[in-house]
Amino acid sequence: MIHIEHVSKKYKKADNYSLSDLSLFIDKKEIFGLLGPNGAGKTTLISILCSLIKPTSGSFSIKGLTYQEHKHQLKQLIGIVPQEYALYPSLTAFENLKYFGSMYGLKGKSLDEKIHDSLDHLGLAKFVHKKIDTFSGGMKRRVNLIASILHNPKVLFLDEPTVGVDVQSKNVIIEFLQELNKNGTTIIYTSHHLNEAETFCTRVAIIDHGKLIVKGKPKELINNNPGAHNLEDVFISLTGKALRDHA
Repeated sequence: MIHIEHVSKKYKKADNYSLSDLSLFIDKKEIFGLLGPNGAGKTTLISILCSLIKPTSGSFSIKGLTYQEHKHQLKQLIGIVPQEYALYPSLTAFENLKYFGSMYGLKGKSLDEKIHDSLDHLGLAKFVHKKIDTFSGGMKRRVNLIASILHNPKVLFLDEPTVGVDVQSKNVIIEFLQELNKNGTTIIYTSHHLNEAETFCTRVAIIDHGKLIVKGKPKELINNNPGAHNLEDVFISLTGKALRDHA
């Protein structure tokens, strides 16, 4: 589904590369975890794959389409759930979703039905006409997720989709994503919740300093690292214990 070949990225005035000669292949219908410390290059890679920024060198394709030749078609293939809420607080849940659906050319009865069905599925049916600024964090996360899948994307990018939510909201979101995946959506997931990644992802890649360190199924990575009992142990052993604070 996704081919990333020798991608590097260096921002203007930066001393070092944010990504360095990174190659990665993600299969159709995977739930692929992209893991790494702060500043590892995760956001840069996701931004490149979403066609928000261009790589300095290298190339990538999604379902055989490249940014250079198929920019519009590529963007129609993907959905993005950002870490920050991408919603208009003064609009209702329905108004927000109606607006985002229209950006993908959706309209009419079919869009309205998709909105109502999705809100119902995620436990938000009775809040359809409530303003977003009255919602809890977990409710906003769920509306944010719906906004990204109204057009039935083939690939869904998730940046910390369960950060700051209660256990109930987290479970609803994970179950919804697993259902999407079973229906054919390839999911690219980034998170610092390694216990969640261990059970949610079919494969993961750990990157650090812009380079691919290791990739594989979570259980295989744990078994291949002596002394590791979980994915967090693997992560620490490969990236170290040093703090990664940056401004």
